[in-house]
Amino acid sequence: MLKIRDLNVHYGGIHALRGISIDVPENKIVTLIGANGAGKSTTLRSIMGLVKSSSGEVVYNGENILNKRTRDIVSKGIVMVPEGRRVFPNLNVEENLILGAYIRKDKEAIKKDMNFVYELFPRLKERKWQKAGTMSGGEQQMLAVGRALMTKPKLLLMDEPSLGLAPLIVKDIFQIIKEIHKDGVTILLVEQNAKAALEIADYGYVLETGTIVLEGKGKDLLNNDDVQRAYLGEAK
Repeated sequence: MLKIRDLNVHYGGIHALRGISIDVPENKIVTLIGANGAGKSTTLRSIMGLVKSSSGEVVYNGENILNKRTRDIVSKGIVMVPEGRRVFPNLNVEENLILGAYIRKDKEAIKKDMNFVYELFPRLKERKWQKAGTMSGGEQQMLAVGRALMTKPKLLLMDEPSLGLAPLIVKDIFQIIKEIHKDGVTILLVEQNAKAALEIADYGYVLETGTIVLEGKGKDLLNNDDVQRAYLGEAK
């Protein structure tokens, strides 16, 4: 579905991504793990056209979308849940969700998807008239995910969905990611919580200073001594 080939990104004098190559097959969960500054978020932002890439290819369903307009990329079915939620604080829950469907015209299908989001996140339904800015971090994260789903994504990019959340909420968020995947959405997940990410991922990549240093099945990386020492704080 998505193939990244030899992708390079420069920020001024910094070489942020150094020729990385990643595959995201259809109907799979793929995760990128790594320390802060490794290039995980830059990878997602490059896919979405939010960061200009120096060279390489980002091929989605056979088409190179590198450096295309973000709006055009979204219209093809690629949507990102950004780091830090980025909800519209002065709008209520329902208004935030409606904005997620701004490129769609199919009113009946939009209504159906709104009901799906409310089934997935009952708390959002209970609070649909509440302003997003007054909600807890966990509720805002649910809203950010729900808003992305309203775009009807085929490929969902998630940037640090568990960041800053209480452990119980983190568990809920990862359960929701599995539910979204069951509904037929392919997921590329960037996550500092390496253990939780690798437990649900079909395949994973380890990024260090803009370079992929390790890749493999999620369970294999979870049991890898180097990964355990560097990202899980343990080793066999």
